[in-house]
Amino acid sequence: MNDKAWTRPKDLVAQLRRHWDSGRLLAERLAGREPLFPLQLRVKKATSRDLTERFDAVRDWVGELIEHSRDKHGHGYAIEWRTVNHRTRGRNELPKAIIVPSADDALRLIGKTGQARRFDRLVAELLAEFPTLDDWLARRPLEALKRAEEWPRLLAILRHFRDHPRPGVYLRQLDIPGVDTKFIHARRGLVGELLDAILPFEAVDPSATGVRGFNRRYGLASRPVLVRFRILDPELRLRGLSDLSVPAVEFARLNLPVETVFITENEINGLAFPDHRRAIVVFGLGYGLERLAGIDWLARADCWYWGDIDTHGFAILNRLRHHLPEARSFLMDRATLDAHREQWGKEPDDRRFLGQLSRLDQHEQALYQALRDDVLSPRLRLEQEHVRFAWLERFLARL
Repeated sequence: MNDKAWTRPKDLVAQLRRHWDSGRLLAERLAGREPLFPLQLRVKKATSRDLTERFDAVRDWVGELIEHSRDKHGHGYAIEWRTVNHRTRGRNELPKAIIVPSADDALRLIGKTGQARRFDRLVAELLAEFPTLDDWLARRPLEALKRAEEWPRLLAILRHFRDHPRPGVYLRQLDIPGVDTKFIHARRGLVGELLDAILPFEAVDPSATGVRGFNRRYGLASRPVLVRFRILDPELRLRGLSDLSVPAVEFARLNLPVETVFITENEINGLAFPDHRRAIVVFGLGYGLERLAGIDWLARADCWYWGDIDTHGFAILNRLRHHLPEARSFLMDRATLDAHREQWGKEPDDRRFLGQLSRLDQHEQALYQALRDDVLSPRLRLEQEHVRFAWLERFLARL
C-alpha cells in the first residue's frame, strides 16, 4: 500500500465531521438515544510488508498519529496497538484501531464544542415546553441549530396552534405577536414538521400533504377554488354578465337552466366560443376536474369535452368521465387530426402520459394508443388552438 493511503489525523477528523454533518453527533446527546461513543474510526493501516519496504515511512506515520492523538487538555483519540514481530525489523507496535472515547473528544477534534453546547441549551428550552419535539430534534438536529435565531418566533407559532387548533381563518389573519405571517408562509415545510410533532391527532388532516396542503392539514382557510365559464346564450346571462369566475361551491349552487355544457382547456378557445342556445362553456380547468364533481344540474346536461389531441388530452378526458361518466369528446378524432396535418406538433418527450386509460370509447382508445405508441408520428400532438374555427362552427351546427 502506498503510504499516502494510510489513514492520517486529518482523515480521522474528516470521519468525525461526517458524523457531525449527518447529525449523529448531536442526536446522540438527546436522552434515551443509542450512544455513539466510544466510537471506533476506520483506519487504513501499514502492513508487515510496509515494515520491510518503507520502515522509515511507517515510523513517521505512527509518530504522526501519536502526536495528534491528544491536545494539551488531554482530549482526542486513543490508539489500540498490535504487536508485529518482523524477521528483520524485530518487534514493532503498530496501530490496530483508533477509538474516540467520548463526544467531548470528538467535538474538540472538529471544533464544534460551542455549537454542541448551544444545541444542548436549545433542546432544554424546547423540550421543557414541547416534550414531543424530541423525535424531531433527533432527526433534524442540524436544522434545529441552524434555526437558533428563529426559535422564539417558531415557538410562538406552535403555542398559537396548540391553543387554537384548526383555527379556520386565513393564514394572513393569524394574530401571533412578533410573527409576520409571511414568516410562516416561507417556512411552511418546517412549521408543518413541528406542528405534526406537537399537535394531537384530531388537529391534523393527514390526507393533506406537502406545502400545498398546509392550510387544509392544519385547519386554515384557503383561497377558494374557482370555476371560470361563459354563458353562451344571451337570454341566460346574469344581469348582463357572460364571463364569470366563481368559487366551485357557488358554481354548484347556480343551477343554471342549461341543456349543453362545453368544457375546453384553452383560454382563448373558451373566450371565443360562439354563442349557443341554452349552453355554457367551462374552460381552464386542466387536471382540476374534480371541481365539477357532484353538481346535479351539470350532470343532467349534455357535456362535451374538447382538449388537445395528445396523450394528456385523452388522460384529462378519461379523468373527466370519473366525475361526469356521460361526457362526450368533440374535435378529438382522427378526422380532425388528419384535416390539420400542417399544424401537427410534438409533445415534450419527458412529459407524455403513457398509462392505461379505461374510460375512453373505442375510437378514442384507438387514437390515444396510436399517439402513445408513436404509430402516426413520433410524439404527435395537435393543440386545440390550432384547430380552425370553421371546424368548430361546423361541429356546433350539427348539434
